[in-house]
Amino acid sequence: MIVIGSDHGGFKLKEEIKRYFDEKGIEYEDKGTFSEESVDYPNIAKEVAKDVSIKKADTGILICRSGIGMSMVANKFKNVRCALCYEEQTAKFARMHNNANMLALGADYITVNDAICIVRQFLATPFEGGRHEARVNLISEIEKENMK
Repeated sequence: MIVIGSDHGGFKLKEEIKRYFDEKGIEYEDKGTFSEESVDYPNIAKEVAKDVSIKKADTGILICRSGIGMSMVANKFKNVRCALCYEEQTAKFARMHNNANMLALGADYITVNDAICIVRQFLATPFEGGRHEARVNLISEIEKENMK
């Protein structure tokens, strides 16, 4: 299950990604926003990240103008590893090496086609494990120490 959300700046791109999901039969839940009317992005990011944090959803996608603010909010949650990606290669390595479970996108810096390719790469790439497992475990340990 994928949970997706955007602020007003990412609304149009979110709608295009949802259209792609619908065409491919990919299950998702939209946490808002539902128009281009101005909203506070932390509230949307919170709802999406919360579902990933408690494992209600496997993957989260957040979209705002830059992706920066959304990723900052998401990474405040336990069990969340949100990666801001602007092209396919970073999405691939975010999954392969960092076991990212959330993707942030900057709508002002990528095309719809780029976004679909990034999302497709992110969803299709498995975590490689191996030497990366210990590093991801270190991230989890740091999280436990600092997010009490």
